[in-house]
Amino acid sequence: MNDRQLFESYQRGLKREKKIILVWQLTILISFFALWEAASRFYWIDPLLFSSPSRVFQLIISRFANGTIFTHIQITLFETIIGFIIGTIGGILIATMLWSSARFAKVMDPYLVVFNAMPKVALGPILIVALGPGYLSIIAMGFIISVIVTTLVVFSAFNEVDPNYEKVLRSFGATRWQCFREAIFPAAMPAMISTLKVNVGLSWVGVIVGEYLVSKQGLGYLIIYGFQVFDFTLVMASLVIIAILAAIMYKLVEKLEKWLIKNRNI
Repeated sequence: MNDRQLFESYQRGLKREKKIILVWQLTILISFFALWEAASRFYWIDPLLFSSPSRVFQLIISRFANGTIFTHIQITLFETIIGFIIGTIGGILIATMLWSSARFAKVMDPYLVVFNAMPKVALGPILIVALGPGYLSIIAMGFIISVIVTTLVVFSAFNEVDPNYEKVLRSFGATRWQCFREAIFPAAMPAMISTLKVNVGLSWVGVIVGEYLVSKQGLGYLIIYGFQVFDFTLVMASLVIIAILAAIMYKLVEKLEKWLIKNRNI
C-alpha cells in the first residue's frame, strides 16, 4: 500500500468516525425528547411544570408563525454577540497587559482571583443603576462574566509558552514587544481559540441573567414572564430556543477555529 492509499484510507476513517459521532449525537437527542414526551404523557413527571416536547414545539411554531418571537430572538442574539466579542477582546487585551509587566501581574493576581469567585449576579443591580435599565447594562453583564475567565486562561497560556522562543529572538536583538508578536501570541493561539468556545456559554449566561433583572424584551424576559404567569410551556420553549441558538453559535465558533488554525499554519 503506497502513501496515497494510506492517506485515502486515513481520510475514510476520519469520515466514518464523524458519521458515527453524528449518529450517536442524534440518537441521544431524539431519545431525550422521546423520554421527555413519554414521561409527560404517562405522568412520570408533572406536565404542568415540565410541559412536553409536543406542546413546546407547537408553541414555538405558533410564535414563529405570528412573528412575536423574532424581536425577542434578535434582541438576545444582539446582546449575546456583542458581549461575546467585547468579553473575548477585552480578556485578551488585559492578559497582554499582565504579560507585559510581571509586577503588574503580581499586583492584580489576588484581585482577579477574588473577582472571578464573586457571584456576578450580585453586580446586576449596580450595573442597572450605573448604566441604566437598557441594552448597555445587559451587555455589560455578559462582558463581566466572560472577561475574567478569558483573561486568566489567556494569561496562563502566555506564561506557558516555551521561554526558549523568546531567548532566541532576544539573541537576534528583538524587543519584548517583537517577542510577544512573533512568538508568544502565535504560540498561545490554540488556548485563545479554545477560550472562544467557553465564552459562547458564558456570554449566553450573562445576557440571560441580565434580561432576568432588567429587560422587557428578549428570551430571558420570556422565561421570567412565563414563571410569573405559570406558563411553563413558554419557559421550556424559550430554553429550547436558547439551546438551539447557542449550539449554532458554538458551531460557527468551531468554523472560525478551523479557519484560524488553517491560516496560522500557513
